[in-house]
Amino acid sequence: MTMLLTALAAYLLGSIPFGIVMARLFGLGDLRAIGSGNIGATNVLRTGNKPAAILTLLGDSGKGAAAVLLARATIGEEAAGAAGLFAMIGHLYPVFLRFKGGKGVATFLGTLLALSFPVGLLTCATWLAVAFATRYSSLSALVAALLAPIYTAWLYHLHGAILVLVLTGLIFFKHRENIARLRAGTETKIGKKGDKAT
Repeated sequence: MTMLLTALAAYLLGSIPFGIVMARLFGLGDLRAIGSGNIGATNVLRTGNKPAAILTLLGDSGKGAAAVLLARATIGEEAAGAAGLFAMIGHLYPVFLRFKGGKGVATFLGTLLALSFPVGLLTCATWLAVAFATRYSSLSALVAALLAPIYTAWLYHLHGAILVLVLTGLIFFKHRENIARLRAGTETKIGKKGDKAT
């Protein structure tokens, strides 16, 4: 029962659509009608409002981290992993938006930082390195997510790596259209109009 309540609480926390909230607070309109229609920080940035985008990034990553840290503090390490998973599911399939959510990159990174700070830090560094080299936000997310289970097995533990592998699978599933565009050479680079990365 405790684990069930933890999963439910983490899911509801993950379902909070910070991009939608920030867009409304800053008078930017309905984020789902802007750019890619995605609810994440990348799409908020397309409005030209950097403070709103930064707050969205902090909110989306923070809810993953908060779910993990709260579960760890109140129940234990096993609950922390489950909370991270359900916070991620909440972001991808939020009950408040009829289960149509974002692509989960910020929440994924926040979850990793809370599970194991070195793992999260190395995953963030991977995202930044690939983004700097290629200017593709989606490719950066995919490479970082692909390497995250390896980082976890190395710096955290094998049980955690299995959980992170599940999260990686969710990232790849939500980026399947981006993968198709990358293979076709039609994916838009960071900073250019039409980017539908995250």
